[in-house]
Amino acid sequence: MPRNTAPKTKKLESMNLTELRARYREVVGEETRSPNKKVLIRRIEESLAAQKRRSPTRRATAATPSAPPAPAARTATSDEGTQPASQHGRFAGMSLEALQAKYREIVGRPTGSSDIPYLKWKIREAEAGRVPVGPRPEREVKVREDGKRVIPLSFDAEDLAAVDKAWRDAGIPSRARFFMRAVHRELTAMGATEAATRFAPKEEE
Repeated sequence: MPRNTAPKTKKLESMNLTELRARYREVVGEETRSPNKKVLIRRIEESLAAQKRRSPTRRATAATPSAPPAPAARTATSDEGTQPASQHGRFAGMSLEALQAKYREIVGRPTGSSDIPYLKWKIREAEAGRVPVGPRPEREVKVREDGKRVIPLSFDAEDLAAVDKAWRDAGIPSRARFFMRAVHRELTAMGATEAATRFAPKEEE
């Protein structure tokens, strides 16, 4: 592991969840509600490493990403319910919809954010090459020999322990069987009966 990686990791580990989420938004460029600190730290480190790989010649001279602006206080809205844009500077007169369209053009992916200062900041950072742009990379999906795909599910350790205890107490034979039953029940409740049949509980052997 590079010498400068450990101190960075320790600094991230010392942050509380709110600070980590803010750092995640600054580095990765997306909001997150994940409660998993290990996942957040890993994504932050991966994003920082990817930025260095993309512009190795600029490390010595490029400015570090500036901190995103604090969420703006809620302002009055127009009759159409659209938050007005600032009337000063480069983005003067641009509506929220226009800024979102500009974000999509420059950052390379859509956004549902209505925080105008954040949108402006992100556009500027993307233009300066200080944040990742383009669609977020898809994680590699593992396919087993039997053709089944393995999908990632992240849970807080205590939450997962509580779930495991519940299905064991109910006499369900495995965690996989529990999730299959849960998916079947939820799809049925949604009215997606055709999809639900794919997860119908099988008779126990």
